[in-house]
Amino acid sequence: MWDVIVIGGGTAGMPTAIFAARRGAKVLVLERADELGGTLHLSSGQMSAAGTKRQAKVGIQDSADDHYDDVMRICKDTADPTLVRLAVDHAAETYDWLEQEGFVPIEGHPVLGHAHEPYRTRRYYWGPDMGRSILKTLLPLFQAEVKKGGVTLQLETTVTALVTDARGGVTGVRAKGKDGKEIVYEGKNVVLAAGGYSSNGALFKELSGHPQYCDAAWKYALGDGLNLGKSVGATWRGAEQYLCSFGAVLQTDTIPAKILARPIHHPEVRLPWEISVNAHGKRFVREDVPSVDIREHALLRQPNLRHWLVFDDAIFAAAPPVLVDHTREQIAAHFAKDHPMFKKADSLRALASAAGFDPANIEATVAAYNDAVASGFDVLGRQHKPVKIEKAPFYAIRVQGTSISSTVGLGADEQLRVTDAKGKPIPGLYAAGEVLGSAQTMGGAFVGGMMVMPALTFGRLLGQRLLQWSATARAAAE
Repeated sequence: MWDVIVIGGGTAGMPTAIFAARRGAKVLVLERADELGGTLHLSSGQMSAAGTKRQAKVGIQDSADDHYDDVMRICKDTADPTLVRLAVDHAAETYDWLEQEGFVPIEGHPVLGHAHEPYRTRRYYWGPDMGRSILKTLLPLFQAEVKKGGVTLQLETTVTALVTDARGGVTGVRAKGKDGKEIVYEGKNVVLAAGGYSSNGALFKELSGHPQYCDAAWKYALGDGLNLGKSVGATWRGAEQYLCSFGAVLQTDTIPAKILARPIHHPEVRLPWEISVNAHGKRFVREDVPSVDIREHALLRQPNLRHWLVFDDAIFAAAPPVLVDHTREQIAAHFAKDHPMFKKADSLRALASAAGFDPANIEATVAAYNDAVASGFDVLGRQHKPVKIEKAPFYAIRVQGTSISSTVGLGADEQLRVTDAKGKPIPGLYAAGEVLGSAQTMGGAFVGGMMVMPALTFGRLLGQRLLQWSATARAAAE
């Protein structure tokens, strides 16, 4: 009989096991992959925490209350207040612990950040090796507990079912190892930390309402945790909060496809020279609007979450390259190869034919934009309008809205107990990490550091308090 069975050895599962073992628990970790770490192998590893020792050293006054207010401001109160509060109240302790154990952030951190809507205060951190910086810190700690005998790790093991008792409480798991044999493991407590579903195209389409266009997620993010939870009556939350990024240029038309390049759409990094048009050939957002959240939500309303960057030869020659880590010559090479995401033509009508949007619309759109350049007034409010789009050849780069995180997750309460449709905890079952879904800690927005940090924090909290919480719950039930 195990005290704690942790399903998943990633961002949340590893700290759960570490801290539970340190408190004398007998812990079993079952990981589907052949290595630990999960999404930390691919993640940017962005964390946010308020009231850290690092902030204090550089004179930043910050608090969990301010962090909470900022998160809810950015997401417009769409995140789960209970889980956000739990995350931010314990984030500083978790971050300080990481630094104490050897994590070193990039010089100059914390920062406000620009990839997402910025915080009001510098509380945003990540390491030079992104998510792997965190993994390098966690691995030795985890391995130390394995060596001591408190943690038993089984890789290449897939949990196929949760075992329940007559009351519906979870009492263990069924799992298959790489030899294909099924084994039942009995456990007093089971923690779902198996990550999200972004590599499960069918489930992604069901929950987001859009195809999973981008092949960039952890390959084992197959929705195992959500399905296991649902099998014992857990609820799924957050489908209505789906959001995509402002996009990437994909390698092919296949679904999902790898990312070829990312456009620079943040005006504080590079002011736009191009216009963005949707599948109909119409502009849909002020290209230089400072808010990335506004741009992302504007794209969410467009057909196929897709837009085109349209420009002419004068812009191509004069503007800074629009793609990250690309020279003008490299971008020209994509056009020369007739890449499906790069279209070039001698007229706007021909460009529309190649790209698939309405010829009359793109001509009218460009004419209206050119009038705005001449008059200084743009109907969408754009401020940066350096030159007209009028010199052939004309160019279009297709940008696809993408998301590699899982919006939907299991319902959970303030003790991270998985809940059913009535909000009642399912005895013996807990959850942490992406299996809770991004919508619960970020709502309908991308809030910096509010996926990795809650995953680490919730894992650490479960490791510290699970035995006490479960003992109290059992006593109350008796």
